[in-house]
Amino acid sequence: MILIHPPVAKPCEPPGGIAKLAGTLEHHGVKHAVLDANLEGLLSLLLGPATATDRWTLRAFRNRHQHLAALRKPSIYSTPDRYRRSVSDINRLAETAARGKSVQLSLANYQHLTLSPLRSADLRQAARHPKDNPFYDYFKDRLETMFERKQPSIVGFSMNYLSQALSTFAMLGFIRRRWPELTLVVGGGLLTSWMQQPDWQNPFEDLVDHLVAGPGETALLSMLGIPGSQASPTAAYRPAYRLFPLADYLAPGVILPYSASTGCYWNRCAFCPEKAEGNPYVPVPVDRVMEDLAVLVRQTAPTLIHFLDNAVSPALMDAIIKHPPGVEWYGFARANRHLADLEFCRDLKRSGCNMLKLGLESGDQSVLDGEQKGIDLVLASRTLRNLKKVGIAAYVYLLFGTPSETITKARTTLEFTVKHGQEIDFLNLAIFNLPRCAAQAQQFETNMLYEGDLSLYTGFRHPKGWDRRSVRQFLDKEFKRHPVVRRIMLQDPPLFTSNHAAFFDFGF
Repeated sequence: MILIHPPVAKPCEPPGGIAKLAGTLEHHGVKHAVLDANLEGLLSLLLGPATATDRWTLRAFRNRHQHLAALRKPSIYSTPDRYRRSVSDINRLAETAARGKSVQLSLANYQHLTLSPLRSADLRQAARHPKDNPFYDYFKDRLETMFERKQPSIVGFSMNYLSQALSTFAMLGFIRRRWPELTLVVGGGLLTSWMQQPDWQNPFEDLVDHLVAGPGETALLSMLGIPGSQASPTAAYRPAYRLFPLADYLAPGVILPYSASTGCYWNRCAFCPEKAEGNPYVPVPVDRVMEDLAVLVRQTAPTLIHFLDNAVSPALMDAIIKHPPGVEWYGFARANRHLADLEFCRDLKRSGCNMLKLGLESGDQSVLDGEQKGIDLVLASRTLRNLKKVGIAAYVYLLFGTPSETITKARTTLEFTVKHGQEIDFLNLAIFNLPRCAAQAQQFETNMLYEGDLSLYTGFRHPKGWDRRSVRQFLDKEFKRHPVVRRIMLQDPPLFTSNHAAFFDFGF
C-alpha cells in the first residue's frame, strides 16, 4: 500500500494524518510506503529550469539553493529581513513555474483560474486532464518509478485542504487510466467535511473505490481484512515518521506533528464546523500521549513538537508539565483559568512551551457570549499578560462578521487588541463563514457564498446588517491601519505564518 500527501500544503513538516496511518500499518506488519508528493512536487518545480527571464526571477533562480538551505538552518530566523527575502524568492519560483498552466501557485496555496475545488465537475475535469496540472511531469515519473518498484495494490490519498483537491484528482485520474486495477482510496479532513454534509451524494463513484470520513485507521484495517479493526484507532497506534524525508522540509530542524485528540473538548461554539459536522471529541489517554512523545522524540530528534489538536487540553498540559518532552512545543489552547494562573504559565514555559495559538475570536464579551465561545475576556487579558511575562509567544486569532457582532463591537475588539498590543506577538484575522450544515443556519436568510456543489459554507443576511463587504472594509481601512495592529501583523512570517512563527522566539 502507498499513502500519498498531495500538493499543495505548507512544506515545513511531515503530514500528521498519514503518519498516523503509517503507524497503524506498521503496527500490524502491513508492507507500505509513503509519498509526500507535496514536498517533492514543490521542490521539483523550485529546482527545475528557469521559467521566466525577468531580473527578479533570475535572481531568485540563481540563489534558490542558498535560500532553501537557509530555511533549514536556525540562523535566518533571527534575521526577519533575510527570512522574508528567502521566502519571497522561493515563492516567486513556484509562481512562475505554474503560470503556463492557468494556476496561481504559492508555497501555501493552489488556485486555478477557471477550475474550482468546490465543483465536483471541475475535479472530474482535473482527473480527465492530468497533463494540465503543473505537477504532472513530477508525479508521472515519480509514480511510474515507485509503482514499478513497490507493486502496490492499494493507493490512498489524504486530502485535507482545498489547495490539495485539484492536484489530488489530477493524480487520481492519471493513476486510474495508467493502472486501472489498483484500488484507490481518498480520505482526509476536506473529504470528511464533504461527506458529513446532510445532502452529500458521492459524485466520484467511477473514479475512487473508497471514500473515508473521519480518522481512517479503522476503515483501512477493515479494508485490509485485519482482525481487530474495530478497536479504537485513536488510542491504539503511534504515528510513524521513519519513511518521511525529514531533512528535506523547509524548517530549521524536524517539526514533529502530533494529534492528542480528534474533535474539540469545548465543542459548544454556535457555528463551529466541528460541532455542525457532528465530530466527537476523542482524546488519546494522557499516559499514552506521553509514551508516544518519548518514543517519537528519540526516533526523530525534533526541533519542535506541533500539537495538531483543536485545543490542547488542561489535562495534557498538566502531564507535559510533569513530564517535559525535552523539546520545545506549541499548539492551540483556550484562554481559561489555567492560563490565567501565572505559576501555571511558568511551569508551561519550563516544560518547553514556546508559543500558544489562542482562538479569542473577539474582544467584545457580548459577542463571545452570543457565539457561545466560553471565553471570559478578564481571563483572556490575564492569559496574555502571563504569557508575555514568562516568554511564551501569543498567536491570537480573531474572527469578524459573526451574527452577534456589529461595527461598534468590532471596534471594541480593536480597542482590546491595541490595549494588549505589547502582549500579542502574532495576529490572524478572518471573516466569518456560516457552515451550511449548522443548525443555526436556518435562522437566517441564506444565499450563495461560494459557487459549487461541494461548498461547505453559505452566505447569509446578517441580522445586524454587518455584511461581508462592510467587514472587509472595516478590516482594510480601519483595523489593519492602526499602528499597533500594523506592527503586529508585520511580524507574521509570510506564507508559513504560524508554522514558522515559533522559530522566531527560540532565541537563536
